[in-house]
Amino acid sequence: MELPAQLRQGVDSLLDKVPLPALKQAAKTLSERYRAELRDGRLHIGEDMAVKAYLATRLPATYAAVRASLNALADARPDFQPRTLLDIGAGPGTMLWATTDAWPELEQAVLVEASAAVRKVGQSLAAGTIGARTDWVAGDATIDLDDLKPADLVSIAYVLDEVAPASLPKLVGRLWQLTADTLLIVEPGTPAGWQRMLAARQQLIGAGAHVLAPCPHEAPCPLAPPDWCHFSRRVARSRLHRLVKEADVPWEDEKFIYLAASRLPAPARPARVIAPPKGGSGKVVLKLCRPDGGAGEQLFSKRDGDVFKAARRADWGDSLL
Repeated sequence: MELPAQLRQGVDSLLDKVPLPALKQAAKTLSERYRAELRDGRLHIGEDMAVKAYLATRLPATYAAVRASLNALADARPDFQPRTLLDIGAGPGTMLWATTDAWPELEQAVLVEASAAVRKVGQSLAAGTIGARTDWVAGDATIDLDDLKPADLVSIAYVLDEVAPASLPKLVGRLWQLTADTLLIVEPGTPAGWQRMLAARQQLIGAGAHVLAPCPHEAPCPLAPPDWCHFSRRVARSRLHRLVKEADVPWEDEKFIYLAASRLPAPARPARVIAPPKGGSGKVVLKLCRPDGGAGEQLFSKRDGDVFKAARRADWGDSLL
């Protein structure tokens, strides 16, 4: 899932003539902070060079994860047509670009971002290319949400991992208050990210939310450590990305976990493929999360007819219709 052409061109322009050694060092520092989940009071992308490193090495992957999550939301609610977006911790506008790609009819977006450096870049990238009325708001996800208005789609992507655990319940509660229709949360696909998502899921269900995706049910998660729920998208690396990361492989796999929760009851949801399929001659084994609240592997063979054909086409993260 590639960046939209206009976004890719804008990023290339911003990165043109940036010294490679400086970009490499900034990318290394940024990666170390993300991996360590540092919460030291400093913004991960608070400085200009950190923003450029993010554009070069992280934006394509986070865009792919966010866009895939929106696809799953759209599949679960084909009638959903958001007119307004509220994105918390907006970064350079990743969610804005993905949402307008999914729903070109989007009319208004409010993007809350604490870093002045990344807000400036986000505004520059969106100027003249995003049709929705867009307001960028300086604000911290944990303390600056009081004066915001509800939106059809409220989103927060790759932010919960930067918030102190004690502050998460209040943040999730406020996000739900601001949700007129649907809330989308996206997190890194790590065991820790899954645990944060489980806590948010339980809190939202307790507040009356209906889970749209990825879960096909609202029962307790059937997975237990060391297993965890997550998904993956393969992302092509640009030449600059490979140079900055000193990578030989021309692609990377972005692991992520997401949750879409709605104020409206969820329609019947089919089973979800929650691991890479295992194929063989005339058969395929899928690990499924099922509508009955259970999970496990299921073998499909040619004897299953059309169901086998659907199972053979299914990929990790897909619904099995």
